[in-house]
Amino acid sequence: MVADFTFTIDIWLAELEQYTLDQLLIKPSPENWSMGQVYVHLLDATAFFMEQVKACLITNSHAAEEAAPVAKLMFQNNSFPDAVLEGPSSNAHTPQPASKEQLTRDLIALKSEITQLGILLQSSEITGKTKHPGLKYFNAQEWLQFAEIHFRHHLRQKQRIDDFLNRTAAF
Repeated sequence: MVADFTFTIDIWLAELEQYTLDQLLIKPSPENWSMGQVYVHLLDATAFFMEQVKACLITNSHAAEEAAPVAKLMFQNNSFPDAVLEGPSSNAHTPQPASKEQLTRDLIALKSEITQLGILLQSSEITGKTKHPGLKYFNAQEWLQFAEIHFRHHLRQKQRIDDFLNRTAAF
């Protein structure tokens, strides 16, 4: 799981190199995110997911609780449904990135954090779970898998934004 996640982050890091800051800030439409906002969203959401991993590693609370059936299917398929998903209303306030360099630093720091959490997961016998806002309860391993699936899911959105940038010669 950790190797898959760091590999996925490496994809995002490599892809980040091809953009200028100006390109990262271009929105395909007023209601759609820029590529930079996608990066910010991934980092912000994953920070929450990693906090959940850590919380699960220090408690056995909610161990008997289960994930929602749709979440169980998602974990089994190791993928979100192939659809454009609406996130929480707070996503409408996702800021633009401060700089390309900050995104790079944050992605590298996230890789390091995931590696450290992976080591803790291997040695932990704690079975605690925390509640996902819409998918019920996940354990630490499931939160990590969810975070990686989330990163991969946004590759589809990335492709749509890249297509827009290519059509408008902003790429």
